[in-house]
Amino acid sequence: MFQKFLLKQMLKSKLKGLPEGDRGRIIEMVDKNPELFMKIATETKEKIDAGKSKQEASMEIMAKYSDEFKKIYKN
Repeated sequence: MFQKFLLKQMLKSKLKGLPEGDRGRIIEMVDKNPELFMKIATETKEKIDAGKSKQEASMEIMAKYSDEFKKIYKN
């Protein structure tokens, strides 16, 4: 529970440039499936460490998990 609170606070801080509605949707998606987002973060970091740019690594990982995003967003 405390971990979720910290995660939400960190997300709010990182997403402060986004409109409130977008920020809320992202936080809600992470709240529904935090394990998925931890996996995404880990895999993205691995690709960056292997020499890919942040943008390239992020695009690959987001494409890989696009179906999971759609499931979360629909619910």
